[in-house]
Amino acid sequence: MTEGKAIILLHCPDRQGIITDVTAFITRNHGNIVYLDQYVDTLDGRLFMRIEWELDGFRIPRAHIKEAIDDLFAERYGMYTSLSFSDERPRMAIFVSKMSHCLYDLLARYRAGEWEVDIPCIVSNHEDLRFVADQFGIPFHVWSIAPDKSNRAEVERAEMDLLHAERINFIVLARYMQVISDEMIAEYPHHIINIHHSFLPAFIGAKPYHQAYERGVKIIGATSHYVTRELDAGPIIEQDVVRITHKDTPDSLVLKGRDLEKIVLSRAVTKHIERKILTYKNRTIVFG
Repeated sequence: MTEGKAIILLHCPDRQGIITDVTAFITRNHGNIVYLDQYVDTLDGRLFMRIEWELDGFRIPRAHIKEAIDDLFAERYGMYTSLSFSDERPRMAIFVSKMSHCLYDLLARYRAGEWEVDIPCIVSNHEDLRFVADQFGIPFHVWSIAPDKSNRAEVERAEMDLLHAERINFIVLARYMQVISDEMIAEYPHHIINIHHSFLPAFIGAKPYHQAYERGVKIIGATSHYVTRELDAGPIIEQDVVRITHKDTPDSLVLKGRDLEKIVLSRAVTKHIERKILTYKNRTIVFG
């Protein structure tokens, strides 16, 4: 049995010697580096890096690695760091409403073993997709939201209780057609992934395919992003497009768009599970 690998995501003002110092810290503590990727934003003068190393034989116990790194580099370089471990499987909750295409794609990848992740629950505001959850043997929880939204706070408290009980690390909104409250966003900052059915920042809000049809665009797209307080304006993780023509109708745009949505969402989820996303300001750095 191996001890897995440690993964550090970091960013700080760029200056000479940072990469050398960080890699030397790992090497002198008997860590074997298996992945290193870095990027310098020359406009902001900021370094972004992801580094991964094997823990077998590493001198510092994993419970003290973050403290050791911060002691060495936080003040010296103004460095922000995030530490995780490859053998700690994240726990993902899926939120859905009535559309099944993204949910099926996520669960198929999960069952096929593509992701090192656990999915202990699916949450919905409708009963429609319970049969999908049953097919995959995952508990399905429904809290209906009143048309006037009068019970929204009560519903979210119940959802939060479930998320805490299931020790959820991040949430995926697989065409969940409800606005997430500021309280839930604050509880999971940059850990709620949404799929929006347009190439943001174009056509935010409802019915983007109909908006695209009315505008006469020649491509449509899908965007996966982290959820923030501003609707459809969080840091973008993944996007893709498909060409359309004057022959397309709103209905055909919806069909073409659904293929994009599930692929784009799954790509974003993959990068999040692999701890390959750094957020800075309202942007992401997505490592390969």
